[in-house]
Amino acid sequence: MFENLSERLDKSFKILKGQGQITEINIAETLKDIRRALLDADVNFKIAKKFTDDVKEKALGQEVLTAVKPGQLMVKIVKDELAMLMGGTFTDIELTSNPSVILMSGLQGSGKTTFSGKLGNLLKTKKGKNPLLVACDVYRPAAIDQLKVLGEQIGVPVYSEVGNMDPVKIAKAAIKEANAKGHDVVIVDTAGRLAVDEQMMNEITAIKKAINPDEILFVVDAMTGQDAVNTAKEFNDRLDFTGVVLTKLDGDTRGGAALSIRSVVQKPIKFVGTGEKVDALDVFHPDRMAERILGMGDIVSLVEKAQEQFDEEEAKKLQKKLQKNTFNFDDFLKQINQIKKMGNLKDVVGMIPGMGKAMKGMDIDDDAFKHIEAIIFSMTAEERENPSVINGGRRKRIATGAGTNIQEVNRLLKQFSETRKMMKMVSQGKNVQRMMAGMQQQGRKF
Repeated sequence: MFENLSERLDKSFKILKGQGQITEINIAETLKDIRRALLDADVNFKIAKKFTDDVKEKALGQEVLTAVKPGQLMVKIVKDELAMLMGGTFTDIELTSNPSVILMSGLQGSGKTTFSGKLGNLLKTKKGKNPLLVACDVYRPAAIDQLKVLGEQIGVPVYSEVGNMDPVKIAKAAIKEANAKGHDVVIVDTAGRLAVDEQMMNEITAIKKAINPDEILFVVDAMTGQDAVNTAKEFNDRLDFTGVVLTKLDGDTRGGAALSIRSVVQKPIKFVGTGEKVDALDVFHPDRMAERILGMGDIVSLVEKAQEQFDEEEAKKLQKKLQKNTFNFDDFLKQINQIKKMGNLKDVVGMIPGMGKAMKGMDIDDDAFKHIEAIIFSMTAEERENPSVINGGRRKRIATGAGTNIQEVNRLLKQFSETRKMMKMVSQGKNVQRMMAGMQQQGRKF
């Protein structure tokens, strides 16, 4: 996500040299390169030009403090402008009515049905809602079945009427069903087409008029780039939707849609899809996304994801184990599982400041821990509890059981030993510089 844009912008800032004051002369090349980077990311030309003009206006005449380089000051200005370009501030979903009605819109293949399931899961697990999914895509083969499968996965009921080809009547009946059974949110999945056409627009306009939704979300595939922005404008002209959802932002996308769509339709981006799993959905924070684009990471989102998996009692037990240096492989497995629950591993790592650049070109998939887990599962209960008992003969047996070699087992045991030492130092508040030196040493070795 945004990798190419991040790299191009980083190079642009390095062009800016000199000290003292930012002038039209010393930022000319940087601004030109930023504009090229945005255009390469599939950002609309007019938006790219206005963006660099705004950056120029903010930057000109800015005094550069002694401790700050011109490039660093420009990064700050560009970050603020990127956040403004994407909406400035976080905009939450409106759930004021009972039931609150959310209407999905978008082209076929944009991910409306999948997003409907993800949203139902998010509202149920994180906001304590009791949602009802409604299948109003009566044309696409297996659309209703797909929604029912998603509903079963997340434990949310799906309202459908087999044989009824009138989505307006289905939607109205679903709201009556929600009132009767105590559902406080109704999520209406609708049909799409391969391109914008009058029949589709008339149908979804009729549904909107019949159910008076609190939210109309336009779902768009981020990988379609500038076409996504044009489609958004057409839908907004007819529906006046309340927010945008960008799906497949974890794919091979240049990011142009995320950067352009807010400026064109003047509606906030509310959610971004970051994977196939039902929990791979994030609320959209323009300021945090701007920081990630510029390689600053996203510590706030990382902490929020960690807190969702946080168990206070387990944390206290872990703290005691770390202090006594009794942290073992069973504890290590628990930590791996918590990390895996936080979402796409590459995205999680990218939230750590500086790691986006460090991980460039590296392929981190969700099975990255598989070989480590295989080795640990090949250990006996005693070996996991007390790794010091693992001698040469045991290492050979563990390697055979895990389908790997002794060198990999040795590597894991050594890494585990050094990690345990560092974790103990952190838990006891020992010298942080010493800890960092140890981490750097591990990086060189492994």
